[in-house]
Amino acid sequence: MFSYVSAEQRVPPDHPLRAIRRLVDETLREMSREFDGLYAKVGRPSVPPERLLRAQLLQIFYSIRSERLLMEQLDYNLLFRWFVGLEMDEPIWTPTVFTKNRDRLLNQEIARSFFQRVVERATGLLSDEHFTVDGTLIEAWASQKSFQPKDGPPSGDGRNFHGEQRRNDTHASKTDPDAKLYRRSHHGEARLSYLGHLLIENRHGLIVDAMATVADGRAERDAAMLMLERQRRRAPGRRRTIGADKGYDTRDFVAVVRELGVTPHVTQNVTRRGGSAIDGRTTRHPGYAQSQHARPRIEPAFGWLKTVAWLRKVKLRGLAKIDWLVVFAAAAFNLKRLPKLLAASA
Repeated sequence: MFSYVSAEQRVPPDHPLRAIRRLVDETLREMSREFDGLYAKVGRPSVPPERLLRAQLLQIFYSIRSERLLMEQLDYNLLFRWFVGLEMDEPIWTPTVFTKNRDRLLNQEIARSFFQRVVERATGLLSDEHFTVDGTLIEAWASQKSFQPKDGPPSGDGRNFHGEQRRNDTHASKTDPDAKLYRRSHHGEARLSYLGHLLIENRHGLIVDAMATVADGRAERDAAMLMLERQRRRAPGRRRTIGADKGYDTRDFVAVVRELGVTPHVTQNVTRRGGSAIDGRTTRHPGYAQSQHARPRIEPAFGWLKTVAWLRKVKLRGLAKIDWLVVFAAAAFNLKRLPKLLAASA
């Protein structure tokens, strides 16, 4: 009639989530003061932010596509209960309560604080001089039919827009106004999208900064400059290099990066009108070739985020929520890799 076996005993000692949970627990303890201001002072008790964060990590690690399925797993999966910190007989939240508490408690500041503390745990593993930057397209949770004129009546039901000129300055999505019509290439399909940006260090390919922006032709370079400025503020005076593809080979970007004290190891775009902004003064050094060799290390991060973490097409709406998700998923990517890297360096 009674069982005295706890969830702690059920989880194997060598399970990968054990090492990840130790890192997560240390990080959450450091954030306890930030969480104190999030607890409700009146009304019904809210879901503890620590449990929300652990549950969101599980949703990313196991590619759970909805909060309803996550709550179902938490109800009967002992591993999930153990990781979140739920007792064996503790009731599970309803999906609506979980979603509302997540939107209220887990904001951009909490996600970035969590991400930065995870990065600090890898300080001894990170290169503080050589970085790579890139961006990727994130499809918005909005259909083409929702892209309607900003002023005036809707153009039909949105199904047939053949021959109609639709631009972001005259049209907007009624479902997700922050999403912009964008395509990565001249021959690609234009979709309602956001852009996700990553800055990785070149030693182990860990993510040191991440953010999301609206989709436009300058967003990738603007986000790169912003992330490099944050790195400069953390350690001013240190010389750095930044690798990037030929999309970053513009004179404005190269000039600003050099003003930040960063050497731009950008792939030359010799077919651009006016030629490349990178000349032999940069390409003749061995470090340029090394940065180009290390540049593909950013692709596994994007691949993991878009397939495992469901960032190929997000189910959230609004730039603030997309940015929160990109930053938090980047922290999850680092947490997945850190246990093995820390064990190898010990």
